[in-house]
Amino acid sequence: MCGQHTLLRRLSGAAESAHHAPGFDSRRHLNFLAHLYLSPPGEDALLGSLLGDFVKGPLEPLPQSPLTRAIALHRKLDLFTDSHPMVLASKARVSAGRRRFAGVMVDLFYDHFLARDWREFHDEPLDAFSRRVYGMLERRFAELPPRLQRMAPHMIAGDWLGSYAEVDAVGEALDRIGTRLRGDNRLYGSADELRAQYAGFEADFRDFMPQALRFCREHPLAR
Repeated sequence: MCGQHTLLRRLSGAAESAHHAPGFDSRRHLNFLAHLYLSPPGEDALLGSLLGDFVKGPLEPLPQSPLTRAIALHRKLDLFTDSHPMVLASKARVSAGRRRFAGVMVDLFYDHFLARDWREFHDEPLDAFSRRVYGMLERRFAELPPRLQRMAPHMIAGDWLGSYAEVDAVGEALDRIGTRLRGDNRLYGSADELRAQYAGFEADFRDFMPQALRFCREHPLAR
């Protein structure tokens, strides 16, 4: 296990270097709640489903474990999501001026619908699920990549996972992300696009999520 943590820290270091490169990577996925919801069972898998956004590089040097399989599944799910017709339809709904950032916006829009209607998708109440995730982050803080170590206290204090049930919270999150852009903050006020096409984004999400769930449940990495 110590060797696994050492290699994970090395891979997270590569991600850290990329994170500090100039500008913001608009291709980054930020749908934390969806990845946690779609995680295989078990705490290691839950953590790995989140670490997929923070650990880069090949996983082959790492021993096979629920954590590393969950990271690998996270990457497979990102590829599945990026090419899915309903996700592409959602991105096409974003105005031309913000189209470059459509992936980030749609990630958070979909997390909004998932949080809002959580009881339809999960037996565990969202507040209890969120507390379980936050408790895991606190207990295993030393294992987290540096970027997640910086982010986790803010995630917990602001209850990011639960807050996304409100459109205003999604808007605040996008506004914050936009402050890291070079030049004008084109993400400022981008939640207005969710409000303007709410039914369309919701229909896309409801078509997509059952297929994403089936993809994850049936994938060999989830076994």
